[in-house]
Amino acid sequence: MSDKNLVVSALGSSAAEALATVALDIAGRIPSSEQQTATQPLLAAQALTRTAANKAAMTSGTLALAPGPFGLLTVLPDLLAVWRIQSQLVSDIAAVYGQSASLSKEHMLFCLFKHSAAQAVRDLAVRAGDRWLVRKVSGALVQNIAKRIGVRLSQKVLGNGAARFFPLLGAVGVGGYAYYDTTKVAASAIALFET
Repeated sequence: MSDKNLVVSALGSSAAEALATVALDIAGRIPSSEQQTATQPLLAAQALTRTAANKAAMTSGTLALAPGPFGLLTVLPDLLAVWRIQSQLVSDIAAVYGQSASLSKEHMLFCLFKHSAAQAVRDLAVRAGDRWLVRKVSGALVQNIAKRIGVRLSQKVLGNGAARFFPLLGAVGVGGYAYYDTTKVAASAIALFET
């Protein structure tokens, strides 16, 4: 489904359902990576994180500049753009750790939403010593997890929407949060793929 179709279909459903649909679509489309396995994957992952976090902050901050009601129309495209940047980052981190072949929808959901919807993704992973083990789950469980993510994220969207009514200040805040959020996604991916 194209980004435009996702936004249009999301507008016709509840916020939680829309976000669940978008989250599943993002997690289901694992982007390919041009990164090679690195001899020092942590350093490579940190460099990738800085680049992606800056890109997410700029994208989100720019979209948040639209004032008032027009700004509300940018909330879902903003989330979608940032999640695309973050999913590429997860794919790139998996690549520098030599884990591209094992990257799954469950890994993507775990990395993208562990920090912001921890209760929703708790069924995906188990901590074994210093490692996270992400398990394959049924389609019904993935749907359930996506719904829980949607509910949690719809609360976050309200805050993002309110920030749109203060264009300059809101843009700085939304951009800063996108930077922070992207670094948390990277931390989840690094913890997952580091051996």
